[in-house]
Amino acid sequence: MTRTRPVDDGLFVEGDDGPSLLASSCRACGTTTFPRQQSCPKCTRMDMEDRLLPRRGTLWSFTVQGFRPKSPYAGPKDFTPYGVGYVELPGAVIVEAILTGNDPQRLRIGDPMELVVVPFREDDDGTQVLTYAFSPVQSA
Repeated sequence: MTRTRPVDDGLFVEGDDGPSLLASSCRACGTTTFPRQQSCPKCTRMDMEDRLLPRRGTLWSFTVQGFRPKSPYAGPKDFTPYGVGYVELPGAVIVEAILTGNDPQRLRIGDPMELVVVPFREDDDGTQVLTYAFSPVQSA
């Protein structure tokens, strides 16, 4: 069995319904931030609590990354262009994320998107490093 680990322990959790992003929410003013923060960017208070974000949202904007990023964000050794987008999560925040699609002709602003966990790279010991991404919701 392949060993796996998240790219960062504080970004997402796997639940019974699938993955959820971990955010923080200010107890004083209600501002939500992702990734989690210790203080509120709006009221500056240090009264934050963890919050799970909705798994589905709407594609707000996107582009296709056509060149390999610099380290430490380089990802797999075999580079393939990938989609990057902003996904608006209802009642929460707009999240920047990798998109599972990379064809700009198949991505549309306003498309429903769903959170998924995808391979990011492999460690030297063979452990598969996972990250979050958004994938278009498949129509029934």
